[in-house]
Amino acid sequence: MTEQKKDVPFVGANTDLREFTLRALLLGLVLAVVLGAANAYLGLKAGMTIAATYPAAVIGMAVLKMMKGSILEENITRTVGSIGESMAAGAIFTLPAFYISGIWDNETFNSVGSYITASLILVAGGSLGILFVALLRKVMVDDPSLPFPESVAASEIHKSGRSGAGGSKYLFSAMIAGALIKLAGDLKLFATEFTTIFKSAKASFAGGHSLQTGFPFGAPSVSPAYLGVGYIIGPRLAAMNFSGSLLAWGVMVPILLAMLGQNFVTSVAAPGIDPESASAWLGAANTIWMQVVRLIAIGGMLVAATYTLYKMRGSLGAGLKRSVKDLKKATQGTAETTRTEKDLKSSWILLGICIAAVLTFCITFFIFKTSILVAIVASTIMVILAFFFAAVSGYLVGIIGSSNNPISGLTLTALVVTALILVICGVNAENGGVAAVLGIAAIVCVAAAVAGEMFQDLKAGHILGGTPWKMECGDLIGVAVTGFVMFGVLILLNLGDIKSGGTGFGGVNLPAPQAGLMATISKGIIGGQMAWALIITGMLMAVCFIFMGVKSSMLVFVGMYLPLSTVFAIFVGGLIKGILDMIISRRKMNEEQQGKVGNTGILMASGFIAGEALMGLVIAIFAVFNIFVGKLLGITFTPSYLIGFAIMLIVGFTMIKVPIGSLKKK
Repeated sequence: MTEQKKDVPFVGANTDLREFTLRALLLGLVLAVVLGAANAYLGLKAGMTIAATYPAAVIGMAVLKMMKGSILEENITRTVGSIGESMAAGAIFTLPAFYISGIWDNETFNSVGSYITASLILVAGGSLGILFVALLRKVMVDDPSLPFPESVAASEIHKSGRSGAGGSKYLFSAMIAGALIKLAGDLKLFATEFTTIFKSAKASFAGGHSLQTGFPFGAPSVSPAYLGVGYIIGPRLAAMNFSGSLLAWGVMVPILLAMLGQNFVTSVAAPGIDPESASAWLGAANTIWMQVVRLIAIGGMLVAATYTLYKMRGSLGAGLKRSVKDLKKATQGTAETTRTEKDLKSSWILLGICIAAVLTFCITFFIFKTSILVAIVASTIMVILAFFFAAVSGYLVGIIGSSNNPISGLTLTALVVTALILVICGVNAENGGVAAVLGIAAIVCVAAAVAGEMFQDLKAGHILGGTPWKMECGDLIGVAVTGFVMFGVLILLNLGDIKSGGTGFGGVNLPAPQAGLMATISKGIIGGQMAWALIITGMLMAVCFIFMGVKSSMLVFVGMYLPLSTVFAIFVGGLIKGILDMIISRRKMNEEQQGKVGNTGILMASGFIAGEALMGLVIAIFAVFNIFVGKLLGITFTPSYLIGFAIMLIVGFTMIKVPIGSLKKK
């Protein structure tokens, strides 16, 4: 890899600019909670989150500019604000698994005890990630072989703001539009979903046998957030995601329906529904998808995640080797005198790590009711895995950026390693083994996610001339605040879905694919409850994809796991980005013009996602208190999907027109 020259800070070490101010911190905390909550909503529904660095940078810059804030204050706000997305990722990938696995039922999940336990898990993991980053910051950030692409991009946003450029209006306008569309859909002004099933004619075979099946169809969900997700991941990845949905609903479900036949449809038909009607067949198709196809998808995700880590074995191995070497350098290093090189004191870092280990022991022993031996082993495993994965996460972010960091794969590895070690120690499903495995995996997941984001922000701060220890302190505060907010967000979303007629996490409305995978694997290893026939089917399918050279097979299986209408909408968002790319190519735009169009589009997509997600949280809060937005207008007619589809077309046209039009503005 080509080495880069050493960064020259934008602001010198001897500056007297304001930096760690109350307004910068408070604004960052608000952004951390808001962007974290929005990402939690998105991740539970679509199985992915969006990087919060850019929205946090743009919003912080816009607000502080009105207050005549300094660029170093903007740096603090972005650093604290972006940590919420990492906390959300760690939370949604693991904590819903306690509910899906049955460890916490609905009443327990909503209890004060579970809230405190989950919040302590999040704070412990987030704090560990930051403390390990503080130990390794200098050697990692100063390494000229690590380009930190997204850090450079974030620093350029701040620099451009100093020269008068900015794109906050695109972000805020899209947020308002996304929120209004979400509200209108929940007010039943139009239908947000359309699903049906096309029954085939009976086919007769020799021996008196006959087959009949149905082909489910779901139109794209009316969701600016899903369009935004597809736009951000692009046409190729969106198509991979959609191909998984086509496999599930166009191949597997029809085949299984044909094999199971009318008797199965009759047995699962809801009371009062004609067993031979399209509604009964559609219900049977959903049952097959929920109970069979999704387990196959979990097996595929397991192999896909493992193979992803295998393909990155060079980077992972290098990260593990240098993590040990870097720790030696960090602990043996001399004290720095310049402002831009000061980290938290090593004594405070080591004390914090010890506190996190003790906290893990207490959670495992007193709350999950394991033996003392298991609690000691669990806390030891947690510290070791959190350190290595934090270092590896930072190394990967330095190469490919935070948006591409394989956190779910790292978490899955941590979960499997922890489960196997604890099984050797004698744990099982009856003595808290599943809960202990999920708890350790959750802490490691949050630590790795936060570490990657923190390394990215520290590199951006290094370029801008920020003070490392102030950024680290800001993120510790951010972790503490979001840690005690995030599980409350999960409770609201889960309870709101149940009150609205859903089944909570793992259901159609909140599928939480990564958490479902964690729950299945942990129960399978610890409790022996894995549906191996279906899991192995998915694993073999993933092996076939690998042999065929299919790229991003994880996205294919996530597409199988998610509802068809959700994936279809994401695919449409990818098509919109593909059309925009074609226009850029035909007009032969130069690199600067492409950057302008691309940044505007990303800000709009991020705004649509944030706006819908935040309105979704508000609506969920109303549902918790039995206030259902759809009933407020007293609408008695059946809303039309065509109106929603027309709105989607307008949103898609806007996501092409506005970025192209931004070139005309100075």
